[in-house]
Amino acid sequence: MASFFVALPSSLAGPVTAAGTPDLNAPQEVARDIDAPWGLTFLPDGAALVAERDTGVIKRIAPGTTPTQVYRVPGVVARGEGGLLGLAVSPKYAENGYVYAYFTASGDNRIVRFRLDGQPQAIFTGIAKANIHNGGRIAFGPDGMLYVGTGDAGQRNRSQDPASPSGKILRLDPDGKPAPGNPTPNSPVYSLGHRNVQGLAWDATGRLYATEFGQDTYDEVNLIEAKRNYGWPVVEGKGDTQNGRYTNPLVTWSTSEASPSGLAITANTLYVAALRGQRLWTIPQRADGTLDRPVAQLRSKYGRLRTPVVAPDGALWLTTSNTDGRGTVRAGDDRVIRFPAR
Repeated sequence: MASFFVALPSSLAGPVTAAGTPDLNAPQEVARDIDAPWGLTFLPDGAALVAERDTGVIKRIAPGTTPTQVYRVPGVVARGEGGLLGLAVSPKYAENGYVYAYFTASGDNRIVRFRLDGQPQAIFTGIAKANIHNGGRIAFGPDGMLYVGTGDAGQRNRSQDPASPSGKILRLDPDGKPAPGNPTPNSPVYSLGHRNVQGLAWDATGRLYATEFGQDTYDEVNLIEAKRNYGWPVVEGKGDTQNGRYTNPLVTWSTSEASPSGLAITANTLYVAALRGQRLWTIPQRADGTLDRPVAQLRSKYGRLRTPVVAPDGALWLTTSNTDGRGTVRAGDDRVIRFPAR
């Protein structure tokens, strides 16, 4: 199979979205037999790195090649929803070679950075861990800062506690320190009142959106703005904002339809991977940042879906999540599938 990639500029601070809409009717299998894939990110040469949640292994994948182990993150403790979760490549990878990972350790969830031929350095620690609600998504924004989605680790009060990093979206500099310009000086907290943030993505204008697991009723897509409080555990889904104290989501689903994990944005459309819902939701975006009615795609075709990422050439890459202990394993699972941009 031929390669379909262009190089990612090393100066780029945020995600790339090339022109074209991913063709969901033209799937191309990039990799198979991946063990519970979670994080997915691209290297400057166009290949991708995928994290195996339960093994702590990172594999390099590219069309037409066999997946190759390039790193194993030490200290990963994979229990329940925990393990090796989000991955991000430094915007200055060509200069510093850093890869970032969010993982569950023996005592906490933490973020490390490392070179593929070196030892990891912990840059942010102390995020509460549990068998559930570990968050885990990390991504560099257009401003070059590292954004982190965390969960409440099963303790609801953490989400409203500004001193806790749990149940938040954090904004860090590349060294793991609170980023300049955060709502509270010397605090990593960018937004609060989250239950379990699973997806982070920016549109072409720099607006940040996030997906979030609900409790029993409503899953969410939120437009994230600094200092906003997204309501958990006082509000699940849309509800009383208490005169603007809380911010309502733009989109909600029943948990059976979604359980949304990763999020990608390209061609004025949000792509949301659904685990329990076993489908890919596409959500058209209006010019003002609001969202149109979601449309279910790939319904039950691949089983549980975890992480969509837009490649440098505009293609959409998507991981399945059937070997995570909650899915029905199919031949070749788990897989990474590519949908080319047209």
